[in-house]
Amino acid sequence: MSYPRPASVEPAPWTRRSIEIGEWTVTALTDGFLCLDGGSMWGVVPANLWREMTPPNDDNTILLALRPFLAERGDDKVVIEVGIGDRWEEKWKAIYRFERPTTLPDALGACGVAPEEVTHVVASHCHFDHIGAQVVERGGELVPLFPNARHMAPRVEVEVARDPDHVRRWSYRPEDVEAIERAGLMEPYDAQPGGVELLPGVRAHDASGHSDGVCVITLNEEADGPTAIFWADVVPTTHHVQPPYIMAYDIDVPRSYENRSRWIRRAAEEGWIGMFYHDADHAFGRIRADGKRYAFEPLG
Repeated sequence: MSYPRPASVEPAPWTRRSIEIGEWTVTALTDGFLCLDGGSMWGVVPANLWREMTPPNDDNTILLALRPFLAERGDDKVVIEVGIGDRWEEKWKAIYRFERPTTLPDALGACGVAPEEVTHVVASHCHFDHIGAQVVERGGELVPLFPNARHMAPRVEVEVARDPDHVRRWSYRPEDVEAIERAGLMEPYDAQPGGVELLPGVRAHDASGHSDGVCVITLNEEADGPTAIFWADVVPTTHHVQPPYIMAYDIDVPRSYENRSRWIRRAAEEGWIGMFYHDADHAFGRIRADGKRYAFEPLG
C-alpha cells in the first residue's frame, strides 16, 4: 500500500557531509528513512503545533531519518549507531514504511570505508532502529556486518534486548545483540552521569528515560576545540529541543524530562555541536538559549 505525502516531507537524497571535531572527522551517513506515528513522536505536544514542525503523511506518520555517523581519527574508524538494516518481513516494511535508497554500507563505501575496516561500533541504546543494521544474514546465518569491530552498547540495554518484557518487546530484537555476542565482539559498558570513556575522545553519559539505559555520546569533550554530542533519541529531531517535548515512546517520562533538561541546558551553555539521528533535514547544529526556551541553529 502506498500513501501520498506532502512535498515538504519527501526524503532528500543523501549527500556526504563532514565536519571537523578536534582530531576527528565526523561524517553524517544514512541507512534510509522510516515513518512513525506523529502523535507518538510528540507525546503531549498539541497536534496543531507539531504538525507545523513535522508535516504528517495522510496516515498521521512523520518521516524520520536513520542517520549513523562515521568518526575517523588516524586508524580509528568509529560508527556511531548503525541504522535499521534489511532483515525485515514485508509486514514490518509496510508498517514502518522503510525507504532506503542509500544504505549504511553504500554510504560507508562512498567514504572509502569497507565494513572490515570499521574498528568500533558505538550504540546509545539497543532499539531495533538503532542497531538493526549491525547484523546481516549470510549463508543462512546471522553474522556481524563489521567483523573486526568492537561493539559497545549500554549493559542494561544489552540485557533488556536479550529478553525484553511485554512492555519493551516491540522495541528490541534479541538477534540484534545475540549475533554480536556469539562472535565475541560485544563489549557492554556501564554509563554513569559522569560518563565512561569508550575510547580516547569518545565518552558515553547516562541520559535514561527514553529507554532504560539510553546514553548521549560525546566527542572531544575533554580536549581543546569543539565538543560534539550525539543526541540519539534523547533529542530525536531538531524540533524536539524544548525539554517538555517528550515522545510517548519514552518509558520513564519524569526521568526523561530530568535528563533532557540537564543535557540540553549543558549543550546550549557550552556551545556543543549536536549530531541528530532522526531529523530528516539536519545532521549537525547547535541548541542555543532563546529566552526561557531553546532554539536550533543548523551548522553550515
